[in-house]
Amino acid sequence: MVAVVTINRPDVVALIEAAAERLTKGNKTEAVALAMRRLLDQDARTGTLFGHQPGSVRISDGVDLTAPIFDEPTDAGTGRELER
Repeated sequence: MVAVVTINRPDVVALIEAAAERLTKGNKTEAVALAMRRLLDQDARTGTLFGHQPGSVRISDGVDLTAPIFDEPTDAGTGRELER
């Protein structure tokens, strides 16, 4: 199945051409495909974290889910061997 998409806006065409030169050695079709894949991947990752229902998990104010929880680095993070 062949489909053709025509983009006429000069600013968008220039953006596609610049991205194609940097990312795909000038292949504009692949540059657009790469952008579409990235957008679809971002959309696929949105949604609730744990449950199926929005609001099923509540986080208290002031809790940072990205902050480290251990004071010391874990053994896996340091690469040290455990002594047994």
